[in-house]
Amino acid sequence: MRSDPSGSVGRPHARDHAARCGVLSRARMSRYARSLRPCIAWCSRPWHPATEPEGSLMMSLEERRAQFTKYKQDVKDRGKPFYPFAMFHDTIMSLVVVSIIIALACVWYFTSGEDPNTCGGKDSCLLGPRYAEPADPGTTNFVPRPDWYFYFLFYLLRIFKWPNSVILGTVGIPTILLIILIMMPFLDLRRERRVLRRPVAVVAAILTVLSMGVLTYKGATAKEALASEVKAAVPQWAQKQGFTNNKEAVAGANAFATSGCTACHTYLGTGGGNLGAPDLSAEGTKGKGVQGLQTYISDPSKFGNNVMPKFASLGDTTLHQIATFLDASKGPK
Repeated sequence: MRSDPSGSVGRPHARDHAARCGVLSRARMSRYARSLRPCIAWCSRPWHPATEPEGSLMMSLEERRAQFTKYKQDVKDRGKPFYPFAMFHDTIMSLVVVSIIIALACVWYFTSGEDPNTCGGKDSCLLGPRYAEPADPGTTNFVPRPDWYFYFLFYLLRIFKWPNSVILGTVGIPTILLIILIMMPFLDLRRERRVLRRPVAVVAAILTVLSMGVLTYKGATAKEALASEVKAAVPQWAQKQGFTNNKEAVAGANAFATSGCTACHTYLGTGGGNLGAPDLSAEGTKGKGVQGLQTYISDPSKFGNNVMPKFASLGDTTLHQIATFLDASKGPK
Protein backbone atom coordinates (compact mmCIF):
# COMPACT_ATOMS: atom_id res chain seq x y z
CA MET A 1 0.00 0.00 0.00
CA ARG A 2 1.50 3.37 -1.10
CA SER A 3 0.98 6.68 0.58
CA ASP A 4 0.82 9.96 -1.28
CA PRO A 5 2.33 12.80 0.76
CA SER A 6 0.82 15.43 -1.50
CA GLY A 7 -2.65 14.03 -0.98
CA SER A 8 -2.59 14.69 2.75
CA VAL A 9 -2.28 18.45 2.34
CA GLY A 10 -5.68 20.04 2.95
CA ARG A 11 -7.33 16.61 3.27
CA PRO A 12 -6.57 15.20 6.70
CA HIS A 13 -8.76 12.13 6.21
CA ALA A 14 -7.93 11.32 2.58
CA ARG A 15 -5.10 8.89 3.47
CA ASP A 16 -7.35 6.85 5.74
CA HIS A 17 -10.02 6.83 3.09
CA ALA A 18 -7.64 5.58 0.40
CA ALA A 19 -6.20 2.96 2.74
CA ARG A 20 -9.66 1.70 3.58
CA CYS A 21 -10.54 1.41 -0.09
CA GLY A 22 -7.21 -0.26 -0.87
CA VAL A 23 -7.63 -2.96 1.75
CA LEU A 24 -11.12 -3.75 0.56
CA SER A 25 -10.15 -3.88 -3.11
CA ARG A 26 -7.14 -6.21 -2.66
CA ALA A 27 -8.52 -8.61 -0.07
CA ARG A 28 -8.88 -11.79 -1.99
CA MET A 29 -11.07 -10.35 -4.77
CA SER A 30 -11.07 -13.61 -6.71
CA ARG A 31 -12.82 -15.42 -3.85
CA TYR A 32 -15.11 -12.77 -2.42
CA ALA A 33 -15.88 -10.64 -5.49
CA ARG A 34 -19.62 -10.75 -5.06
CA SER A 35 -19.58 -10.01 -1.35
CA LEU A 36 -17.24 -7.05 -1.88
CA ARG A 37 -19.23 -5.28 -4.60
CA PRO A 38 -21.19 -3.11 -2.14
CA CYS A 39 -17.96 -2.19 -0.36
CA ILE A 40 -16.25 -1.29 -3.65
CA ALA A 41 -19.20 0.87 -4.64
CA TRP A 42 -19.10 2.64 -1.27
CA CYS A 43 -15.35 3.24 -1.48
CA SER A 44 -15.46 4.49 -5.05
CA ARG A 45 -17.86 7.34 -4.24
CA PRO A 46 -16.47 10.93 -4.11
CA TRP A 47 -15.21 11.60 -0.62
CA HIS A 48 -15.67 14.71 1.46
CA PRO A 49 -15.53 15.12 5.24
CA ALA A 50 -19.06 16.56 5.27
CA THR A 51 -20.45 13.31 3.81
CA GLU A 52 -19.33 11.38 6.84
CA PRO A 53 -22.09 11.19 9.50
CA GLU A 54 -19.69 11.91 12.34
CA GLY A 55 -18.03 14.69 10.37
CA SER A 56 -21.40 16.27 9.63
CA LEU A 57 -22.34 16.22 13.29
CA MET A 58 -18.99 17.66 14.34
CA MET A 59 -19.23 20.42 11.74
CA SER A 60 -22.72 21.35 12.95
CA LEU A 61 -21.56 21.52 16.56
CA GLU A 62 -18.47 23.50 15.66
CA GLU A 63 -20.51 25.89 13.56
CA ARG A 64 -22.96 26.53 16.37
CA ARG A 65 -20.15 27.03 18.85
CA ALA A 66 -18.47 29.50 16.52
CA GLN A 67 -21.70 31.43 16.05
CA PHE A 68 -22.32 31.53 19.78
CA THR A 69 -18.77 32.73 20.42
CA LYS A 70 -19.20 35.45 17.80
CA TYR A 71 -22.49 36.50 19.37
CA LYS A 72 -20.97 36.74 22.85
CA GLN A 73 -18.08 38.77 21.47
CA ASP A 74 -20.54 41.06 19.70
CA VAL A 75 -22.44 41.60 22.94
CA LYS A 76 -19.21 42.31 24.77
CA ASP A 77 -17.96 44.77 22.13
CA ARG A 78 -21.15 46.59 21.13
CA GLY A 79 -23.87 45.54 23.59
CA LYS A 80 -25.26 47.64 26.42
CA PRO A 81 -26.48 46.43 29.82
CA PHE A 82 -30.19 46.47 30.63
CA TYR A 83 -29.62 48.91 33.48
CA PRO A 84 -29.58 51.83 32.96
CA PHE A 85 -29.81 51.94 29.13
CA ALA A 86 -32.79 49.66 28.35
CA MET A 87 -34.62 50.74 31.49
CA PHE A 88 -34.17 54.39 30.49
CA HIS A 89 -35.63 53.69 27.04
CA ASP A 90 -38.60 51.85 28.58
CA THR A 91 -39.21 54.73 30.98
CA ILE A 92 -39.18 57.31 28.20
CA MET A 93 -41.62 55.27 26.09
CA SER A 94 -43.94 54.74 29.06
CA LEU A 95 -43.96 58.49 29.75
CA VAL A 96 -44.84 59.17 26.11
CA VAL A 97 -47.78 56.74 26.20
CA VAL A 98 -49.09 58.06 29.53
CA SER A 99 -48.73 61.65 28.31
CA ILE A 100 -50.81 60.86 25.21
CA ILE A 101 -53.53 59.30 27.37
CA ILE A 102 -53.58 62.33 29.71
CA ALA A 103 -53.68 64.72 26.74
CA LEU A 104 -56.63 62.86 25.19
CA ALA A 105 -58.43 62.88 28.55
CA CYS A 106 -57.95 66.67 28.82
CA VAL A 107 -59.17 67.22 25.25
CA TRP A 108 -62.21 65.05 25.93
CA TYR A 109 -63.01 66.87 29.18
CA PHE A 110 -62.75 70.41 27.81
CA THR A 111 -64.55 69.72 24.51
CA SER A 112 -67.50 67.83 25.98
CA GLY A 113 -70.38 69.04 28.09
CA GLU A 114 -72.34 67.62 30.96
CA ASP A 115 -75.42 67.22 28.79
CA PRO A 116 -75.12 63.95 26.80
CA ASN A 117 -77.47 65.28 24.12
CA THR A 118 -75.95 68.72 23.44
CA CYS A 119 -72.21 68.17 24.17
CA GLY A 120 -72.07 71.41 26.15
CA GLY A 121 -74.02 73.42 23.59
CA LYS A 122 -71.95 72.18 20.64
CA ASP A 123 -73.19 70.32 17.63
CA SER A 124 -70.79 67.43 18.14
CA CYS A 125 -68.17 66.26 20.60
CA LEU A 126 -64.61 65.69 19.50
CA LEU A 127 -64.12 62.59 21.64
CA GLY A 128 -67.69 61.87 22.71
CA PRO A 129 -69.99 63.23 25.43
CA ARG A 130 -68.85 63.48 29.02
CA TYR A 131 -71.85 61.53 30.27
CA ALA A 132 -74.03 58.98 28.56
CA GLU A 133 -77.60 58.18 29.46
CA PRO A 134 -78.03 57.16 33.12
CA ALA A 135 -78.09 53.45 33.83
CA ASP A 136 -81.57 51.95 33.70
CA PRO A 137 -81.94 48.36 34.93
CA GLY A 138 -85.41 48.22 33.40
CA THR A 139 -84.35 49.08 29.86
CA THR A 140 -85.61 46.83 27.08
CA ASN A 141 -83.60 48.20 24.14
CA PHE A 142 -80.04 47.36 25.15
CA VAL A 143 -78.12 44.10 24.82
CA PRO A 144 -74.93 43.83 26.88
CA ARG A 145 -71.99 42.81 24.72
CA PRO A 146 -68.26 42.42 25.45
CA ASP A 147 -65.52 44.60 24.01
CA TRP A 148 -64.57 43.84 20.42
CA TYR A 149 -61.43 41.88 21.33
CA PHE A 150 -63.62 39.36 23.19
CA TYR A 151 -66.09 38.85 20.34
CA PHE A 152 -64.38 35.59 19.32
CA LEU A 153 -64.89 34.22 22.84
CA PHE A 154 -68.43 35.58 22.86
CA TYR A 155 -69.24 33.68 19.68
CA LEU A 156 -67.71 30.46 21.00
CA LEU A 157 -70.61 30.37 23.47
CA ARG A 158 -72.90 29.84 20.49
CA ILE A 159 -70.78 27.00 19.12
CA PHE A 160 -70.05 25.09 22.33
CA LYS A 161 -73.34 24.41 24.06
CA TRP A 162 -73.76 24.36 27.82
CA PRO A 163 -73.07 22.47 29.98
CA ASN A 164 -71.01 19.72 28.38
CA SER A 165 -68.54 21.59 26.20
CA VAL A 166 -68.78 25.31 26.97
CA ILE A 167 -65.80 25.09 29.36
CA LEU A 168 -63.74 23.51 26.57
CA GLY A 169 -64.62 26.32 24.16
CA THR A 170 -64.27 29.31 26.47
CA VAL A 171 -61.46 28.17 28.78
CA GLY A 172 -59.86 25.02 27.37
CA ILE A 173 -59.09 26.06 23.78
CA PRO A 174 -57.74 29.58 24.61
CA THR A 175 -55.64 28.15 27.44
CA ILE A 176 -54.17 25.41 25.24
CA LEU A 177 -53.30 27.93 22.51
CA LEU A 178 -51.70 30.25 25.07
CA ILE A 179 -49.59 27.42 26.52
CA ILE A 180 -48.42 26.44 23.01
CA LEU A 181 -47.52 30.07 22.30
CA ILE A 182 -45.52 30.35 25.53
CA MET A 183 -43.75 27.03 24.93
CA MET A 184 -42.92 27.75 21.28
CA PRO A 185 -39.44 29.24 21.97
CA PHE A 186 -38.57 26.12 23.96
CA LEU A 187 -40.02 23.66 21.43
CA ASP A 188 -38.64 25.21 18.25
CA LEU A 189 -34.87 25.56 18.57
CA ARG A 190 -34.12 26.02 14.88
CA ARG A 191 -32.01 29.02 13.98
CA GLU A 192 -33.79 29.43 10.65
CA ARG A 193 -36.13 32.41 10.71
CA ARG A 194 -36.95 32.90 7.04
CA VAL A 195 -40.68 32.65 6.46
CA LEU A 196 -40.49 30.44 3.37
CA ARG A 197 -38.42 27.85 5.23
CA ARG A 198 -40.87 27.56 8.14
CA PRO A 199 -44.04 26.21 6.49
CA VAL A 200 -45.53 24.61 9.60
CA ALA A 201 -45.23 27.76 11.71
CA VAL A 202 -46.52 29.95 8.88
CA VAL A 203 -49.55 27.73 8.19
CA ALA A 204 -50.35 27.53 11.93
CA ALA A 205 -50.14 31.32 12.27
CA ILE A 206 -52.34 31.90 9.21
CA LEU A 207 -54.98 29.44 10.44
CA THR A 208 -54.98 31.04 13.89
CA VAL A 209 -55.37 34.56 12.52
CA LEU A 210 -58.12 33.49 10.11
CA SER A 211 -60.07 31.62 12.77
CA MET A 212 -59.78 34.52 15.22
CA GLY A 213 -60.86 36.95 12.51
CA VAL A 214 -63.86 34.88 11.46
CA LEU A 215 -64.99 34.34 15.06
CA THR A 216 -64.57 38.05 15.83
CA TYR A 217 -66.61 39.01 12.77
CA LYS A 218 -69.34 36.49 13.58
CA GLY A 219 -69.45 37.69 17.17
CA ALA A 220 -69.67 41.33 16.07
CA THR A 221 -72.50 40.68 13.61
CA ALA A 222 -74.43 38.14 15.70
CA LYS A 223 -78.03 39.25 16.05
CA GLU A 224 -79.26 39.53 19.62
CA ALA A 225 -82.85 39.55 20.76
CA LEU A 226 -83.82 43.01 22.04
CA ALA A 227 -86.60 42.92 24.60
CA SER A 228 -88.41 45.74 22.78
CA GLU A 229 -88.35 43.74 19.53
CA VAL A 230 -89.40 40.54 21.26
CA LYS A 231 -92.32 42.30 22.97
CA ALA A 232 -93.58 43.48 19.58
CA ALA A 233 -93.87 39.82 18.54
CA VAL A 234 -96.21 38.89 21.43
CA PRO A 235 -99.46 39.44 19.44
CA GLN A 236 -98.16 37.08 16.75
CA TRP A 237 -97.32 34.49 19.41
CA ALA A 238 -100.82 34.70 20.84
CA GLN A 239 -102.38 34.31 17.41
CA LYS A 240 -100.19 31.37 16.37
CA GLN A 241 -100.51 29.57 19.71
CA GLY A 242 -104.23 30.30 20.10
CA PHE A 243 -104.25 32.06 23.49
CA THR A 244 -105.34 35.50 22.25
CA ASN A 245 -108.36 35.50 24.59
CA ASN A 246 -106.36 34.26 27.59
CA LYS A 247 -105.39 37.50 29.36
CA GLU A 248 -103.24 35.68 31.89
CA ALA A 249 -101.24 33.99 29.12
CA VAL A 250 -100.86 37.26 27.17
CA ALA A 251 -99.59 39.01 30.31
CA GLY A 252 -97.17 36.12 30.84
CA ALA A 253 -95.96 36.42 27.24
CA ASN A 254 -95.19 40.11 27.79
CA ALA A 255 -93.34 39.30 31.02
CA PHE A 256 -91.47 36.51 29.23
CA ALA A 257 -90.41 38.97 26.50
CA THR A 258 -89.18 41.68 28.89
CA SER A 259 -87.57 39.55 31.62
CA GLY A 260 -84.56 38.45 29.60
CA CYS A 261 -85.79 34.92 28.91
CA THR A 262 -85.10 35.25 25.18
CA ALA A 263 -81.45 36.03 25.85
CA CYS A 264 -80.99 32.26 26.07
CA HIS A 265 -84.25 30.62 24.99
CA THR A 266 -86.00 30.81 21.63
CA TYR A 267 -89.72 31.04 21.04
CA LEU A 268 -91.25 30.69 17.58
CA GLY A 269 -87.95 31.68 15.97
CA THR A 270 -87.32 34.65 18.26
CA GLY A 271 -84.51 34.74 20.81
CA GLY A 272 -80.83 34.15 21.31
CA GLY A 273 -80.45 30.40 21.59
CA ASN A 274 -77.39 30.71 23.83
CA LEU A 275 -75.89 28.27 26.36
CA GLY A 276 -77.82 25.38 24.86
CA ALA A 277 -81.15 26.63 26.24
CA PRO A 278 -84.11 24.73 24.70
CA ASP A 279 -86.82 26.15 22.48
CA LEU A 280 -90.00 26.82 24.47
CA SER A 281 -92.49 27.03 21.60
CA ALA A 282 -94.13 23.75 22.65
CA GLU A 283 -93.29 23.69 26.36
CA GLY A 284 -96.95 23.13 27.25
CA THR A 285 -96.96 19.70 25.62
CA LYS A 286 -94.59 18.30 28.28
CA GLY A 287 -97.34 18.11 30.89
CA LYS A 288 -95.59 20.02 33.69
CA GLY A 289 -98.65 22.12 34.49
CA VAL A 290 -98.82 25.75 35.56
CA GLN A 291 -97.73 25.07 39.15
CA GLY A 292 -94.85 22.85 38.08
CA LEU A 293 -93.58 25.45 35.62
CA GLN A 294 -93.86 28.21 38.21
CA THR A 295 -91.86 26.21 40.74
CA TYR A 296 -89.21 25.39 38.15
CA ILE A 297 -88.80 29.00 36.97
CA SER A 298 -88.60 30.24 40.56
CA ASP A 299 -85.56 28.07 41.37
CA PRO A 300 -84.25 25.78 38.59
CA SER A 301 -81.36 24.58 40.79
CA LYS A 302 -83.81 22.44 42.77
CA PHE A 303 -84.30 20.41 39.60
CA GLY A 304 -80.58 20.05 38.82
CA ASN A 305 -80.34 23.04 36.46
CA ASN A 306 -77.43 25.12 37.74
CA VAL A 307 -77.10 27.16 34.55
CA MET A 308 -80.44 28.94 34.45
CA PRO A 309 -80.67 31.75 37.05
CA LYS A 310 -83.38 31.97 39.67
CA PHE A 311 -86.36 34.20 38.86
CA ALA A 312 -88.03 34.22 42.26
CA SER A 313 -87.45 37.99 42.40
CA LEU A 314 -90.13 38.48 39.73
CA GLY A 315 -92.80 37.72 42.29
CA ASP A 316 -95.48 35.06 42.46
CA THR A 317 -97.93 36.97 40.25
CA THR A 318 -95.49 37.42 37.37
CA LEU A 319 -94.18 33.87 37.71
CA HIS A 320 -97.74 32.53 37.57
CA GLN A 321 -98.42 34.55 34.41
CA ILE A 322 -95.25 33.25 32.72
CA ALA A 323 -96.10 29.69 33.74
CA THR A 324 -99.60 30.11 32.30
CA PHE A 325 -98.11 31.41 29.07
CA LEU A 326 -95.71 28.47 28.78
CA ASP A 327 -98.45 25.97 29.63
CA ALA A 328 -100.56 27.46 26.82
CA SER A 329 -97.68 27.08 24.36
CA LYS A 330 -98.54 23.89 22.50
CA GLY A 331 -96.74 24.73 19.26
CA PRO A 332 -97.97 26.75 16.26
CA LYS A 333 -101.51 25.97 15.15
